[in-house]
Amino acid sequence: MARAGGAGDAETTFVISVAAELAGMHPQTLRQYDRLGLVMPARAKGRGRRYTRHDVQRLRDIQRMSQEEGINLEGIRRILDLQRRVEALEAEGERLRARIAEADARRDRVFAASPTGEVRPMRRGERPWADRGQGGEVAVWQPWRPMSHPPTRRVRAVIEAGPSGVRIIEGTVRPVD
Repeated sequence: MARAGGAGDAETTFVISVAAELAGMHPQTLRQYDRLGLVMPARAKGRGRRYTRHDVQRLRDIQRMSQEEGINLEGIRRILDLQRRVEALEAEGERLRARIAEADARRDRVFAASPTGEVRPMRRGERPWADRGQGGEVAVWQPWRPMSHPPTRRVRAVIEAGPSGVRIIEGTVRPVD
């Protein structure tokens, strides 16, 4: 009989007899696979095994590899370990890709300043104030990066970009104690 796990479990779990029937195996085989680390079900409060649908599918995969492909249990254990590692690496890769995309989104932020001091965000390739017919010069600010990190840092900033040209202010910044 299927039983729900804890109150927070969204997935249905099965007692060993039901899982064995669903996988087409004897319950003793499931116990052996648990001891060998092939399928490690969750445990109930009384230490009874609780199998998920994923566990049942893994049991079927083990049976197929053993009976149809002739792989011994040690070989199956290695295959399953490698599959778990691949799944973990794929999940980590996805997390890293998301972090890179987030960093790229922050890095690619572009802002434009008008001669009057109005600042607005822009997309790459967009011309500043092209929709208002205002021409003007574009100034790009990039921080000066010293070779080492002394206690003071030299910075360069655009103050004004008007008809008279671009005014740049340079100075140093000291960390506050």
